[in-house]
Amino acid sequence: MQLSEFEKKLNQLYLPSDQDFSIIDVPKAQFAMVDGTDPQSPQFKPAIDWLFKLIQPIKQIAKQRMGKAFKHPPLECLFWGEDFGNWRLMIVLPDWADDELFNNCIAQASQKLGTAPASLRKQSFEEGKSVQIMHIGAPKTQAITLEKLHSQFLPANKLTARGHHHEIYLNDANHTAPEQLKTVMRQPVCP
Repeated sequence: MQLSEFEKKLNQLYLPSDQDFSIIDVPKAQFAMVDGTDPQSPQFKPAIDWLFKLIQPIKQIAKQRMGKAFKHPPLECLFWGEDFGNWRLMIVLPDWADDELFNNCIAQASQKLGTAPASLRKQSFEEGKSVQIMHIGAPKTQAITLEKLHSQFLPANKLTARGHHHEIYLNDANHTAPEQLKTVMRQPVCP
């Protein structure tokens, strides 16, 4: 896949309307992933650091191979379980990132970050039919959007939630005002 096609695909999946829910088909893609429990745990932040450090060599290779800057994919997180206590942090990888490249990226990141998280892996993931919306605002205001999704949109469209709640973070909470944070909220669904 050409870099421009990859970016176009990312834009379709990662830039939904902030006004209305949309139904999309999320294709299979490969991700770097790390699992954990309790988003407040001390493992959460280092897992994020690992994913961003892994993507750096891939950005350089994309520039060398294709002569273009690789658009940095956003951080994603699946949540499930009681009070969303389980999490899976993910960052999408280009389809040409093979196991050898991934292992080389781990080796490079290890030089700065030490031992890799035990659950760090490259894995394919496919959500299929999903509903999503762009939420703009602080994380504490997301509950209103989730309530509308589950109590209004899904029943009105004869859909049932399946799988894990999915959030995609389009900007950095450390450098963005809470009211300007952009989070794609995605829920896989079935009839």
